[in-house]
Amino acid sequence: FITQITMGKSEIVDAIVANVEGLTKKQAGDAFDAVVTAIGSGINGEGWVALPGFGSFTKSNRPARDGRNPSTGEKITIAAKNVVKFKAGKALNDSIN
Repeated sequence: FITQITMGKSEIVDAIVANVEGLTKKQAGDAFDAVVTAIGSGINGEGWVALPGFGSFTKSNRPARDGRNPSTGEKITIAAKNVVKFKAGKALNDSIN
């Protein structure tokens, strides 16, 4: 059977601390938060952020569409919204294959 491994923020922060000598857990957490904020700001501003070797994030518009309420079957309109798309870079793809 397949075992799923989940890596959340605390596991990523622990990995950063383990790989950077002299860095505290708080500093690693602050750095992680700063990176996430910078990516969000870049996507919101320019609509595109590239991290060489990792991948790129782009903003895409999802138009309004018709849907159904799963509980009642009633027809509803799902509002348009912006979504983030991620395309993995070659190095990331190579690292998992």
